[in-house]
This record gives sequence, C-alpha cells and structure tokens, in this order.
Amino acid sequence: MTNWKDIKKQLQDFLKIELQKIGLSRVTVGLSGGLDSAVVAILCKETFGENMSAVLMPSQFSSKESIDDAIELCEKFDIKYEIKSIAPMIEAYIDNMSEDKLRIGNYSARMRMAVLYDISSRDSSIVVGTSNKSELLLGYGTIFGDIACAINPIGEMYKSDEFDFAKFIGVTESILTKKPSADLWEGQSDEEELGYSYKEIDSVFKLLVDKSKTKEELVELGYDIRLVDTLEYRIKSNAFKGKQPIIANIKWS
Repeated sequence: MTNWKDIKKQLQDFLKIELQKIGLSRVTVGLSGGLDSAVVAILCKETFGENMSAVLMPSQFSSKESIDDAIELCEKFDIKYEIKSIAPMIEAYIDNMSEDKLRIGNYSARMRMAVLYDISSRDSSIVVGTSNKSELLLGYGTIFGDIACAINPIGEMYKSDEFDFAKFIGVTESILTKKPSADLWEGQSDEEELGYSYKEIDSVFKLLVDKSKTKEELVELGYDIRLVDTLEYRIKSNAFKGKQPIIANIKWS
C-alpha cells in the first residue's frame, strides 16, 4: 500500500528546495477547478502558507461548476485567490480560429499561462506546474500553455494514483467526483476524447514506461493492442513537448 504521508513529505521537500535554489519566496498556481491544480494548490498552501496564491482564469467557454469548485477549494484551505477572465483575449482573436475547438483550447491555455506568468512577475513568485505524468506522456497539454512552469511537483504521479493522493490530502468532494477535464470548452471530457479511462491508460504506462515492457509482452498479458499502439504513438509524437527547444550546434572555425 502506498505511503501517501511519505509521498506528500517528498513533494513538499521538493518544493522548498527548488524554491530556495531559485532564490524567491512565493509561488503562484493556476487553479482550474480540476484535480491536478487542486492537488498542487493544497501542497503549495501547506508548504508555503501565505506565500502562495492561486489564480482562476475562466473564459467564455468555462463551466460555472469549475469556478465554483475552485473557489470552494480555496475557502476550505484558506487559499488566497483572484479571478482574471481571459474571455476578452479570446474574443479579440477568435474570428481567426474558424470555430476550431482544439485551436481555441490551445489558445486559451496559452493566454492563461501568459496571465499567470505576468502575475508571478508582479508578485516576484514562480509558477508551479500542474501536469501529471499521464498527461505528460500522452502529450495531453498545450506547449507554452498549461505545460509551462518553473517547477512541477506531480509530473511523476500518474493520474489514477493521483485520485488516491487527492483523497489523502483532502481535496473537496466536488472535484474528486467530477470527470477529468481540461475545461477547454463546455462538456469537454479527457477520457471520452481519449477513448479509455485513466486507469486503463496508466496500467499500460506502468509496464510500457516504468518496466520497459514491449508491445508484444503487453499483448501476451492480455492488453488491448489498439490501446498499446495508441499510447506508443502518443509518447513518440508528443515527446517534443517536454523538451527544451533544440539549438543548432555551430562549429566555429
């Protein structure tokens, strides 16, 4: 059985050490009303106390429930928060996106990160990331959007495990029981888009990535070959999102 108390201490120690290395004393978290940002917000609040703040950045496509759930979490844990709507930014550019939901979602994520980094500059703080390991492997995030951050405490935690950790640290019931969603548009659901549950996905990732099992071995174990093929493809095709830009190596004469 996982020792969540120890996991929590490791993550809090990580946050303290990395912030000390940077030389700042404050952190900023973008709070969406979803599980990932809720977990990170609680960790930061319990690690840094008043030196932590949250920013809610709804758009015209966000659900009211997400905002309500985020505020409920802040009230439970006494987290200072502010609301900065990105709706005007999207409205100013949306005619260029041809009602393409994916493009609008990516643009929204980048506008949120622009706001978050501006606020972190205002407060002399650092932006703490909220992407879990499942999302990072899937490429289920926007480069220079929600993936952007200075440090990330949950990047090695699978989504299916994160639910148990979230229960341990007291994430509100309204967030624990909702369908995973990036809230990029109303009714958007991660698992419906992916075609599989995070539990199914993570069970393959733990063998494919952590145990270096081959596709053939996974199929022999009874895993759906379509799922394995899909995950292998997504890992390879989205690996660039987690890398620094490639810089040309010039050989000066």
